[in-house]
Amino acid sequence: MSADGMNPLDLDEIEEMCSAATPGPWFVRNLDDDHAMNLVAVSTAEDTGQGERLPKFDQGELIAATLVQQPRYVDCADGRWDENAAFIAMAREAVPQLVEEVRRLRRLLDHAH
Repeated sequence: MSADGMNPLDLDEIEEMCSAATPGPWFVRNLDDDHAMNLVAVSTAEDTGQGERLPKFDQGELIAATLVQQPRYVDCADGRWDENAAFIAMAREAVPQLVEEVRRLRRLLDHAH
């Protein structure tokens, strides 16, 4: 535990998790499901703006879904499907960058002492 009472981040573990995940970049996709409702997903392919329905998109490109309305499998209570998808997609690039920045700052602190 550090002097401020918080457990230090295990940067190696975070980095391993990032490396194990599907490579980025990731994008938010607005697609349709079987009944032409909404499917908000995170994907390795960019959104086309077409709102494709199966089979016109490759399911293998999807990383996660934040809204699947029909059948209602994924539907968060606060309705922040788009925001959650944007966060997940952004995290794929941001988390490795943050790990490197924390390491850089730790090196600076070590050299200052």
